[in-house]
Amino acid sequence: MPIIGKLLKKTTELSYKRNLNKGKEYENQLHTLTDLLTRAKNTSFGFRYDFTAVLASTDMVEAYQQQVPLTDYDKFYEQWLMGSIQGIKDHTWPGRIKFYALSSGTTGSPSKRIPVTEQMIRSFQKTSMRQISTLHELDLPDSFFSASILAVGGSAKLTKKSTHVEGDLSGILKKYTSFVVNPFTKPENRIAGIKDWNKKLDLMVERAPHWNIGIIAGVPSWCIMLMERIIERYQLNTIHDIWPNLSVYVHGGVFIDPYTEKLQKLFAKPVHQLDTYLASEGYFAYQTSPDRKGMQLLLNTGVFYEFVPFTSEFFDEEGNLRNVHKAFTLSEVTEGVDYAIVISTNAGLWRYMIGDLVRFIDVDERVIKITGRIKQFMSLVGEHLSLDNINTAVQHAARNRGISVPEYCLYADQENQRHVWFFGCNSSLSAQDFMDEVDQALKDLNDDYAAVRKYSLTNPIPQVIPVEYFYEYMQFIGKAGSQNKVPRVMNNYQRDRLMEFLATK
Repeated sequence: MPIIGKLLKKTTELSYKRNLNKGKEYENQLHTLTDLLTRAKNTSFGFRYDFTAVLASTDMVEAYQQQVPLTDYDKFYEQWLMGSIQGIKDHTWPGRIKFYALSSGTTGSPSKRIPVTEQMIRSFQKTSMRQISTLHELDLPDSFFSASILAVGGSAKLTKKSTHVEGDLSGILKKYTSFVVNPFTKPENRIAGIKDWNKKLDLMVERAPHWNIGIIAGVPSWCIMLMERIIERYQLNTIHDIWPNLSVYVHGGVFIDPYTEKLQKLFAKPVHQLDTYLASEGYFAYQTSPDRKGMQLLLNTGVFYEFVPFTSEFFDEEGNLRNVHKAFTLSEVTEGVDYAIVISTNAGLWRYMIGDLVRFIDVDERVIKITGRIKQFMSLVGEHLSLDNINTAVQHAARNRGISVPEYCLYADQENQRHVWFFGCNSSLSAQDFMDEVDQALKDLNDDYAAVRKYSLTNPIPQVIPVEYFYEYMQFIGKAGSQNKVPRVMNNYQRDRLMEFLATK
């Protein structure tokens, strides 16, 4: 195994040097769009929006934006995706799409089915190898490179339907995992295929002493739960007592700040934390170094990006688009603005809003951070609170008090014109005092919030509950484990289910 470790280390070094300054130019995006339109011009979608004419236009991007409207999942499903799922050939992408990733939403709606093509899978593989190459910069020992990667994700078991195969994206990608990589990934297929999170968790805890883990990847809440269970089960001081080579934690999907303190208590030595932007719709960006904030957007992996400013000029109070054609390209964005990200991909998604908001930290280097969700912002009376605002305020108050508040949520009480908050904390904490500090931090961060708190938004109502309640709530609604995340800003359905759950406690 040390020989394999040295070999892998040398491979990452060569790959790192090759990819160091690759793919940052806007021309990569133009090449990507040209390739996508050329491949799909003879599909039903390509004929409907005349991709041949778009390709021949003197300004291809402008013609594309004028021809094809912006869309979201519900609209795209009704007009196009349903046909692809039913097996129509050459509908939104050449051929018949064989795989669909089930993307579990938290709104109460059925799981979304996101198309996964062979071209998209190859893009994922290419991006994964590029990300692995960044490990070279961390100067890790040879022993790390012979350790395994533990993916704390969804079930790898796929379900065959009459026209396609569907399941978690991790299961689809695992089907195409190289036999060279397989020995270095955990858990084993038998455990990876289990859908029940608690059963999978128990088996991973049992197998933990037999694994040599160097990298953990997954949503923080579930990774922390696994490591805490392992430490408790084997009476350890830290996770490094059982996995001494653990050196990297790859996370994504949520703000990491609320979980940092908990993670540090689990480790005996520094663990490099790297953020990723990986969704069922594509692999969009990753953090290239723990020392550099934000994630570098990937411009030459089969995705063409557009950006819609998340302002009242482009969105109404409910987060709906005002103009279904206007968006900015990568050459037009500026730093410090929250944008709804729009993608066109080699899986046959066209001008598709995935629902995330991003902000550019460095336009020249194409570095972004996720700041929230289009539908997960709070604007009951015009306060326009983003998830970034909410997270910053909660963590500011927690740091001031020297406590950990890893989970929290709020919803709008329309009748009484106020916000209702739930803070997850296992320390002694005055709910009202903490709420007052969060409230003041939000006023300092957001002028709109400060104004409406003065005139129209009444005092928020707080409640402190045990952190475990949030995870029990996720189990209560059937969304424990995998890539599921606690919704920070709850809609009416989520609020009702939370109240239903808390009534049982």
